[in-house]
Amino acid sequence: MIQPTNRSAWPIRPADSASGPITCATCGCRLKVDAFEESWRHFPGSTGRDARGCRVECVGLAHDAHGLAVVGRSAG
Repeated sequence: MIQPTNRSAWPIRPADSASGPITCATCGCRLKVDAFEESWRHFPGSTGRDARGCRVECVGLAHDAHGLAVVGRSAG
């Protein structure tokens, strides 16, 4: 069984910072840029999981520059 993500262990990049990765505000995973949609997404993993193997609700959703999932914009 995979243990839940320890959110306090992952730093969240401040929205006004010009450097550093964008991280998910929900789970702290690093996100990759999706240049076509001007959004960020989790690195792909197996179905319903991110690249670390974590199950997070926002794994298929686009994220904004603050790392917040944008509801209604799923991967596909």
